[in-house]
Amino acid sequence: MDVADLPGVPEWLPDHLRDDGIEELYPPQAEAVEAGVTEGENLVASIPTASGKTLIAELAMLASVARGGKALYIVPLRALASEKQADFEEFEQYGLDIGVSTGNYESEGGWLADKDIVVATSEKVDSLVRNDAPWIEDLTCVVTDEVHLVDDGERGPTLEVTLAKLRRLNPDLQTVALSATIGNAEALATWLDAGLVDSDWRPIDLQKGVHYGQALHLEDGSQQRLSVQNNEKQTAAIVRDTLEDDGSTLVFVNSRRNAEAAAGRLANTVRPHLTDEERDQLADIAEEIRDVSDTETSDDLADAVADGAAFHHAGLSRGHRELVEDAFRDRLVKVVCATPTLAAGVNTPSRRVVVRDWRRYDGSAGGMAPLSVLEVHQMMGRAGRPGLDPYGEAVLIASSHDEVDELFERYVWADPEPVRSKLAAEPALRTHILATVASGFARSREGLLEFLEQTLYASQTDDSGQLERVVDDVLTYLQRNDFLEIEAGELDATSLGHTVSRLYLDPMSAAEIVDGLRDWERGASDSTSASGSPADAKAEPPADSGFTTASELAEDADESDADRDPDDISALGLYHLVSRTPDMYQLYLRSGDREEYEMELFEREEELLGPTPSEFEEGRFEDWLSALKTARLLEDWATEVDEATITDRYGVGPGDIRGKVETAQWLLGAAESLASEVDLDAARAISEARIRVEHGVREELVDLAGVRGVGRKRARRLFQAGITDRAQLRDADKAVVLAALRGRRKTAENVLENAGHRDPSMDGVEPAPDVSVELDDGADGDANAESTANDDQSSLGDF
Repeated sequence: MDVADLPGVPEWLPDHLRDDGIEELYPPQAEAVEAGVTEGENLVASIPTASGKTLIAELAMLASVARGGKALYIVPLRALASEKQADFEEFEQYGLDIGVSTGNYESEGGWLADKDIVVATSEKVDSLVRNDAPWIEDLTCVVTDEVHLVDDGERGPTLEVTLAKLRRLNPDLQTVALSATIGNAEALATWLDAGLVDSDWRPIDLQKGVHYGQALHLEDGSQQRLSVQNNEKQTAAIVRDTLEDDGSTLVFVNSRRNAEAAAGRLANTVRPHLTDEERDQLADIAEEIRDVSDTETSDDLADAVADGAAFHHAGLSRGHRELVEDAFRDRLVKVVCATPTLAAGVNTPSRRVVVRDWRRYDGSAGGMAPLSVLEVHQMMGRAGRPGLDPYGEAVLIASSHDEVDELFERYVWADPEPVRSKLAAEPALRTHILATVASGFARSREGLLEFLEQTLYASQTDDSGQLERVVDDVLTYLQRNDFLEIEAGELDATSLGHTVSRLYLDPMSAAEIVDGLRDWERGASDSTSASGSPADAKAEPPADSGFTTASELAEDADESDADRDPDDISALGLYHLVSRTPDMYQLYLRSGDREEYEMELFEREEELLGPTPSEFEEGRFEDWLSALKTARLLEDWATEVDEATITDRYGVGPGDIRGKVETAQWLLGAAESLASEVDLDAARAISEARIRVEHGVREELVDLAGVRGVGRKRARRLFQAGITDRAQLRDADKAVVLAALRGRRKTAENVLENAGHRDPSMDGVEPAPDVSVELDDGADGDANAESTANDDQSSLGDF
C-alpha cells in the first residue's frame, strides 16, 4: 500500500513518511490499515520485532487526533516511555503536543489535558484513573505496547484492569494492542472486540539455529561452519565470526554476575577488531560511565566498554544503561551481554542474538528451570537491524548432540505459550478491587463482579466461582481493615480506603504502615521480643483476620498511658516499616546473613515499629530480618555512606540502590498522608526520613541538599566550608563556594543561581585559598550517626 493511499490520516503525514524513506507500507501495516486502524477500529497486531508495530500505533493515534481526539500510548517500562516520547516528538513540528508521565502516583496529571498524545506506563495510567484525571474521559484511542505482558504475574493485572476501566469510561474508545509474541492472539482480539493481524513477516530474514561443535545448525536443515578456535568458548567464537562480517552481537545470560563476567571475557575478543577512531570514542564513553557512579560496577563496565564490550542488567543505574544502549545502537560497542531486561522492548537490535543460557534459577521450582518459549522468542526477535543488516540470526548454545535436538524442539520450532490472565490471584485483586470501588466503577458485589466480567480473566475461564470466591475473601479483608464499608449489599470506600487508593498503595502495605505507627504511638507495650518471649499475653491474630484495624488500634491507644513522642521515631524504624510492606522488594538474606541481622535486631529492636515476630515463626521472622537488611541499606544511604561501600556491603548494583531509594521515597510520602488520615502525630519525623533518603544525607544537610544541583556530596562539601543551609548559600562568599565545589565554575554558578544568589556569576572569582574540604565516604563503618550500637559494619560486606 502506497502511503499516499492512507485513509483518515493528517494531510501532512504521507510527505512526512516519504521524507523518512517510507514510500510503501510493510504487509502487516497494510493489513492493519485494511482492518480499519486509521478509521477507529480496534486491532490486535501480533507481528515480529522490526516489522513496523510503531508505525501502526502512530497511524491509529494520528488519525484519531486528526478527528479531534486524544491518544494514549501505554508502555511497560519507563525507559521505553522515554524512547517513544522521543519518537513521537517529531510530530510536534506539525502542531501536535506530546506528553510523558511515568511517576508521581498521587497526581491527577492535569498538565496532560492539553496534550494530543500521552505516553505513560500502565501503573501511571491506573493511578490517573484512581485520581480522577478529567482528561481520561476525552481519550479516543489507546495503544498498548507489549500487550503479552498481561500474562506477567506482577504487572499483568494492572494492565488488564486499566484497559477494562478505560473501555468502561469511554465506550467508543479505539483500542490497539501490539506485541511481537502472542501464542493466542485471537483470544486477546476476542476480549478487546478487535480485528486481528497475526503475521510472521519481517523486513529482513531471521534465521534461527543452534550452535554445537564447529557448526551452526539452522532451522531449514542446513549447516554453516562456525569454528571454535584454540581455547575459545562457543559464545566467543560466534562473536568473533560476527565481527569478521562487521556485525554486532547481543548475548543473553541468566544472571547479573554472568553478564558482567561474560562481557569482561568477550572484551578480549572484540579489542583487536576496533579501529583507532572507535577506541578514542569508546574511551570517552568509558569516562562518562565512570562519572555516573563511584562503584566497582561502574569501573568494570567502563573497562569493558573501552574495549568495545558491555553488560546490561537491572543493577545498573539509568545513566549506565542509556550510555550502553546508545553506544550499541551507534555500533561502537560490538557486543552486549545482558539479562532478559534488554529483551523487554528497548530498541537495541543486533546482527546476531545468542541465547547462551536457556535455564535460570527458579525458586518455585527449587532449582534451574527452562525459560518460556515466549521469553526466548522475545530475545530472538532482537536479531537483525533493518537498513543495517542483510539478515538476522538467533542462536542457542548446545553442549551435546541430544541438546541440539532438544533446543530445536523446545524453542526453534515451538510456538509461544498462550497468554493467560493472572488477575484471579488475591494480591492483585486486593489492590484493584479497592480502587474499583473507590473510583466508582462498582457500588455493590454484583456490580463488582459485572465489572470484572469485562476482563481477560473472565473471557478465559469457565470457572466463575473461583473469581467470586477470591472476590469475597478480598472484600472481607478490606472491610476488616477499615478500607471498605459493606451495608445492605452496598460497597463504599472509607476515607482511609480512598486515601490508600489515591496513594496507589497495596492495602496490605497501608495496613502495615498504620499498624506500625499506631504501635509506636501507644508505646508498643505489648510487643513480642525477638527471642519469642511475649511482653504480655497478647495472642497472634487468626491467619484470616487481616491486620489490626485502625479503629481497634485507636481504642488500644486510648487505653495506653505509655505514649511516645512521635518525633523520637528513628529513621531506621521508618525505613524498616516501609521495607516490610508488599510494595517494597526486600533484599534477601544470603548465606551468613541471618546471624548478622539477628544481632542487629537484638541491639536495635526498640527502634522498630511494631511487634517483632518470634524466631520460631520461621517465614515471618525471615521476612522481618530481610526488611531490616533493606532498612539498613536505606539508613546507610541516608547517612552518606559512599555508594561504592553500599554496593559492596549489600551485594547490589547502583541501580538497585536507586530503586530502593525511589520506592522508599514513595512509601514514606504515603506514610505521611496515612498518618494525617488517621490522626497520628508522626508526619514531621516521616517527612524528615523521606527527605534524607531522597537526597542521601544526614539530618544537618537536609536543607542544603534540597537546592537543585547540590546533592549529597556537594552539600557535605559546602557544609564543611561553613555554609550550613539554603539561606547561607544564598548570601555566601562566592570564593568560598567555588573552593568548596572544587573550582568547578559552571557548577558553582548553577548552584548559586538555584539558591537565589543575587550575583551567581563566577567571572573573576578565584577559589578561597583557606577552604579545604575532605569528603568522608563513611566506608570505615562510622557513618551511621544514629546507631548507638554496632558501629562496626565491616563484616556486612563479606557475603
